[in-house]
Amino acid sequence: MPQPRISWKDFCRVVGVSIVSGLFLLAGCSGGSSGSSATPQVSISGVSQARLGSTVQLTATVTNSVSQAVTWQVNGVASGSSTTGTISTSGLFTPPPSIPSPNTVTITAVSQANPTASASQTESILNPIPTISSAIAIANSTGGTYLLDVMGTGFVNGSQLQITGQSFTTVFVSATELQATITLPSGATSVSVGVVNPDPGSSSPVTANAQVQTPKATVAAAARLLDQATFGPTLSDIAHVQQVGLPAYLAEQFGTPATLLPDIATPPPAACTNNTVPCEQSEWWQTVLTGNDQLRQRVAFALSEIFVISTNSVNARAVTPYQNMLAQDAFGNFLTIMKDVTLSPGMGAYLNMLNSKKPGNGQIANENYARELMQLFTTGLFMVNQDGSQQVDASNNPIPVYTETQVQAFARAFTGWTYATASGASPATFPNGTPNYDAPMAAVESAHDTTAKVLLNGANLSAGQTSAQDLDGALNNIFQHSNVGPFICRQLIQHLVASNPSPAYVSRIAAVFANNGSGVRGDMKAVITAILMDQDARAGDTNPSFEGGHLREAMLYTANVLRGLGFTNTDANGYYSSLSNYTAALGERPYGSGSVFNFFPPDYVIPSTTLNAPEFGQENTASAILRLTLADNLTHNKISGFKIDLSSTSALGMMASNPGNLVDSLGVIFLHGQMPAQMRTAIVNHISTLTDPAQRARVATYLVITSSLYKVEH
Repeated sequence: MPQPRISWKDFCRVVGVSIVSGLFLLAGCSGGSSGSSATPQVSISGVSQARLGSTVQLTATVTNSVSQAVTWQVNGVASGSSTTGTISTSGLFTPPPSIPSPNTVTITAVSQANPTASASQTESILNPIPTISSAIAIANSTGGTYLLDVMGTGFVNGSQLQITGQSFTTVFVSATELQATITLPSGATSVSVGVVNPDPGSSSPVTANAQVQTPKATVAAAARLLDQATFGPTLSDIAHVQQVGLPAYLAEQFGTPATLLPDIATPPPAACTNNTVPCEQSEWWQTVLTGNDQLRQRVAFALSEIFVISTNSVNARAVTPYQNMLAQDAFGNFLTIMKDVTLSPGMGAYLNMLNSKKPGNGQIANENYARELMQLFTTGLFMVNQDGSQQVDASNNPIPVYTETQVQAFARAFTGWTYATASGASPATFPNGTPNYDAPMAAVESAHDTTAKVLLNGANLSAGQTSAQDLDGALNNIFQHSNVGPFICRQLIQHLVASNPSPAYVSRIAAVFANNGSGVRGDMKAVITAILMDQDARAGDTNPSFEGGHLREAMLYTANVLRGLGFTNTDANGYYSSLSNYTAALGERPYGSGSVFNFFPPDYVIPSTTLNAPEFGQENTASAILRLTLADNLTHNKISGFKIDLSSTSALGMMASNPGNLVDSLGVIFLHGQMPAQMRTAIVNHISTLTDPAQRARVATYLVITSSLYKVEH
């Protein structure tokens, strides 16, 4: 009798439970393990709201499948994107940096075992709930108004500061700082401050008490100091200096560690494979724009324009340790700066002290560094008085500081130095052909001239001394020369405060260089403090018409505007080197001077005048037009790799509804709160004819940063 037929499906249902594994079942039963024919199903659990700055954990569950693995998507893109938010393989969703439009995204989990099985969840992106860590109200110079400065977390563009429920026009400084100008009753010592974020996700205000303080510095004094001592004031820094006072701010900066440029990798990044200069320049820009040690970096910048080296003839790998050396030495002793510069392989290569050996076989010691060390770096060509005025002889002729014979003596004192070994030691032979840019040059005694040498003021270096002994003796001989104080102090004043300082100003600072009050010569911290706190430096705090200041050279101008307006680096690799393309058109780029005389000589006089104004050595008809172009590029977001937000929702754009407030804010940032009334009226009247808030902000900013009052730092 024939046996009844049984289907594969029935067979699997009957015997599948007793067969744990087996090729026959896997092949014949299509991988079924329980006899179920149900298709996989995906579900998502987890909250459906995510606030900026936080994360949300989502969980995907796959039923009717052995595999629980899923692929996560945001708006159909695997793992998401920077504009919609990202999600990890474990389902951790991170919202984007800002609210997208619309403020919802779709998160999908797709089964990896069966891609036709998926589930989606709508996630609403909300503003964060703010917190307040501190708040302070500083009295302004105008009666009855206060600058309210609030620190915390979770602030967004559109956050509102409130006093007893009343909202004030709020400046969004950053995600951790808000500011507003408020009015308070006379005699108030504290006030309750609230912060509320806008929709979507608005919540009840968070509150804290703000202490009311009398400022220790006016807006003008704070902003002017920052203009002289940093790469550009910001609203936040101005408020801070007002709060702590000028001396305390300088003390803070003296105690801030140096921001060091990272060494360019070997091999260098792909962007610098054929040319390391862009990487070096990128690191410099990033440091001066974002570093907390603003005073240190500003002084290092001044020193780099005195002790000049250039990538025009030096490997950019040498520039990074050279810049770091200047930053680390900026607050030390000038003799230390002299020695570290002298032994720098960057300077050694630039001015030929590297591999200069003792005379012999018809060759002489290279005189280049010895000559420039005196002429450009320390003493100058002619004898001067403490106030920088030139000394003359009985025939009314200037008196030379040194002779050619003395240059030759210094050149022989500086022989025998070459690249150090990889460990920083002296090589066995001279010269060492393997560059080491990260260590000071090392001496090879067989290449050093050991004869006696006569230096400045008749001082002698005895015969038979080592390379190090001769070098120390030669540097100390120059350091003790009476010209060094007035020569160097005048240049530091020119770079930080005023192009044409008064003789009395130079004399006061040179006296501090000679003696810091404790018998120490060359104390840079004392010299810098004296320069910035001198009566001539501070006269403009209360008298805007006080004559002084200097033209903002190209790199300072660009950095000042970027810092003042608040920038975001948008380069995919975080590079800053594109800025050099814009400043190069104006005659400058970091460590790119055309000669050892810097981008402009310190003794440059404007033609047809007697006015000493070094930076005007760069100014001509072409550069004046190009500076206008740069200002236009900055205000219209045309700087590659950077974004300046002047839209209608930006801090300045939101002020545009009141043209007067907008112009006043720009005046504080860029003109120390000292904008002349006529200029203010002209700008306010002009932008009042514009209806678009963003256009008002752009035009007002352009008019301020292209004005002669801003081009020349007063």
